[in-house]
Amino acid sequence: MVNVPGLIASIVSNFFTGIALYLPQFIAGLLLLLVGLLIAGVIKQVILGFFNLLKLEKWAKDANVPPSYDVKVWPVLFAELLRWTVLILFLVAAVETWGIHKVGDVLNQLLLYLPNVFVAVVMGLVGVVVGNLVSDLVRHSARGLGAHSAGSLAALARYAILIFSGLLVLHQLGVAADLIRILFTGIVAMIALAGGLAFGLGGQETARDVLKGLRERLESK
Repeated sequence: MVNVPGLIASIVSNFFTGIALYLPQFIAGLLLLLVGLLIAGVIKQVILGFFNLLKLEKWAKDANVPPSYDVKVWPVLFAELLRWTVLILFLVAAVETWGIHKVGDVLNQLLLYLPNVFVAVVMGLVGVVVGNLVSDLVRHSARGLGAHSAGSLAALARYAILIFSGLLVLHQLGVAADLIRILFTGIVAMIALAGGLAFGLGGQETARDVLKGLRERLESK
């Protein structure tokens, strides 16, 4: 005959014994997570303070970045990414301590992807600054063509660089690399075709005069 009370007592005893054995691991993981939260928060504040010392807004103003681009977003985004990187590092250690190895593997993959996000953020910021610098350069260089034409060329140059930097950012993030390559090839071909058509249509009169002069010379001989 089965000793039911003894069986129940054994199950309950094993349950609480397992909890007692696992409790130190659980507490250690929680402590790691709390330390990670503290360190990540401190690092975020340090990064934001560093960008404040750099006076990024003044640099953006000197580079003639339009007010529509809120440069304050970039330091916050960079600091937040760094905070999450540190937090995920400690979270990986915590879940490994808890014995949840599958979750640790997923977090490690995410951790390996974060450097691409850092580079993409920097590339996006550089693209905005370079786009505006080139826009100003084109505008000043093309002043002889008139204000409207110079403004159009400057806007075209800025958007071309922004689109190019956007494609680079997407490529860095690994978003549909083949599609981005096709889009980039198409944009280059479109610009080349537009330039050829503009030159051809704009130079019709000149080409007609040149051909007329050559014909007259041949007929005179």
